[in-house]
Amino acid sequence: MSEIVMDELFKGVEPMVYASRINVPYHWWAGDTASKFFIALRDEKKILGARCDYCSMTFVPPRKTCPRCGAAEMKWADVAACGTVLAYTVVRRQMAAMPKKTPVVYALIKLDGAETGMLHMIDGVHPEHVKIGMRVRAQFAPERKGHIFDIEYFRPEG
Repeated sequence: MSEIVMDELFKGVEPMVYASRINVPYHWWAGDTASKFFIALRDEKKILGARCDYCSMTFVPPRKTCPRCGAAEMKWADVAACGTVLAYTVVRRQMAAMPKKTPVVYALIKLDGAETGMLHMIDGVHPEHVKIGMRVRAQFAPERKGHIFDIEYFRPEG
C-alpha cells in the first residue's frame, strides 16, 4: 500500500476561506471536577481549587489529576476570591463572543491559596491603570447560573 503525502493530495487545489457570522451554540458536559467547581461558584460564591498531596500544588481551575506530577488523587481546597495579576492584555476590537464592550482587560490572576493562574476579566478600572502585581477581588454576578461568568469580573482591591 502506498503512502499518500498530504502535499500531493491537495496539489492543484485552491484553498478558499469564507467569512461568516454564523453563531453555533453548543452544550458540553463539564464532568465531575468542573461541575463541582461551577456549582460552588453558583451556590456558595466560593472558588475551589484541587490540591495534590504529592507535589503540594493547588490548581485553579481544578484538575481531576495532577498535571505536574501525574498523581490521580486530588483533594478539594478553598482558595481566596482575591489574588494578584500575573499578566494581562487589553482587547480593543469588539468580537461577537465577547461578553462586554471593548476595551476589555483579560488577566492571568493567581488567587491566594493557589499556585496557578486563572484567566478572567478585570473591570472597574481604566485599562491604563491595570498593572502586573495589582491586587484584585472577584465580583460575583447577581444571578449565577453555574459557569465561569458567575464571577462577573475581578476588580481592584482597596
